[in-house]
Amino acid sequence: MAKAAKQKPKHIAIAGNIGAGKTTLTELLSKHYKWIPQFEDVDHNPYLTDFYEDMSRWSFELQIYFLNSRLKQLIEIDQGTETVIQDRTIYEDANIFAPNLHDMSLMSSRDFNNYYHFFETLKKMIRPPDLLIYLKASVPALVAQIQKRGREYEDNIRLDYLKKLNQLYDKWIDGYKEGPLLVIDVDNVNFAENSEHLGEIINKIDSLLYGLF
Repeated sequence: MAKAAKQKPKHIAIAGNIGAGKTTLTELLSKHYKWIPQFEDVDHNPYLTDFYEDMSRWSFELQIYFLNSRLKQLIEIDQGTETVIQDRTIYEDANIFAPNLHDMSLMSSRDFNNYYHFFETLKKMIRPPDLLIYLKASVPALVAQIQKRGREYEDNIRLDYLKKLNQLYDKWIDGYKEGPLLVIDVDNVNFAENSEHLGEIINKIDSLLYGLF
């Protein structure tokens, strides 16, 4: 008797530090699988430039903006019928970026607690992704990619900021229990330029989502 086909996935999410390659992989996978891509709207974010110039002043406003934007995306995914691949997740905002700002004294305890309790409330209302893909990258690899893409507002990103983010990412991923997880070592996998590397990633995704290979 033939195995019943697995239900079509609704939500694939790509997580990773600034410059890890989330947007590139989102584009490549959306093209291969015919999934609908959802990207971070960095060009129209009204807080990013101000934030990188004065992090402590604008940290809370930036994180609330991201939280609202990400929640809106998740509602659209849940209400839709097509598979969506999302560039960055709501979990990263709460478990990496906001705690990092608080730890670096760039967000007050009052603002952080307010923000995190709000996230905890929202978390009960959302479904985790059918698959989370984490792009793990060293700080030198992140810096090289950030410089390569040349976004002006990223010129002021500090090395200690990226390093701390990486530590928080590793801690979050080590404890991730929301669903299936695929970790990709970006330092040793060049999916942007090497079709064999991309093919290996696709095979792993097929295995996790559809039980193939």
